[in-house]
Amino acid sequence: MADPTIDTGAGPVALRTSPLAHLEERMRAATVTGARGVALAEWPFITMMNLRVDPASAAADRIEKTLGAPLPRQCGHTSASGPHTLVWLGPDEWLVLSQAAASAVAGALGEALAGAPGSVVDVSANRTTLELSGPAARQVLEKGCPLDLRPRTFGPGQAVSTTVGPVAVLLWQVDDAPTYRLFPRSSFADYLARWLIDAMSEYRGPEIP
Repeated sequence: MADPTIDTGAGPVALRTSPLAHLEERMRAATVTGARGVALAEWPFITMMNLRVDPASAAADRIEKTLGAPLPRQCGHTSASGPHTLVWLGPDEWLVLSQAAASAVAGALGEALAGAPGSVVDVSANRTTLELSGPAARQVLEKGCPLDLRPRTFGPGQAVSTTVGPVAVLLWQVDDAPTYRLFPRSSFADYLARWLIDAMSEYRGPEIP
């Protein structure tokens, strides 16, 4: 389906549409309040940069100074500073999430890399972001996620690649509310959002002893 357009007088201009804009009202309507509450929303258009660099190199030091945060060195770890969050993907690979403009982040990282071995790739359009939050959020995820999400093994600041239902995601626990952010490929976002909405529905009713 083509993007909607507007005519500015200088010809039609395509409007940017998020992968889940068509489900915004349905996600809002699925919200459950109270002690078993859970809510789902899309956070569209977050800047995402795939970063590859030798963590022991001078370029890595320059990148850390540029972002104001250390590159996480262990699986599941994240670090953050200001508008930037860095997520470990591999021994020499990270996902940089940012509220800053993609062009600004890509330019700053490219300048810090300064021709050293490595790469900076804008992958902002590759994924979207779903936020699942509320007292029952962990129980919703546990219906289809193979990870042990109990607080003793998975907590705020941890992010790992896993699956929810049949969909591959990067899963990040933001806080102990708990709030989770899920990063599916844009092409699978519709399926995942509908799966989560269905998984949330039982929490509208009373808890069965």
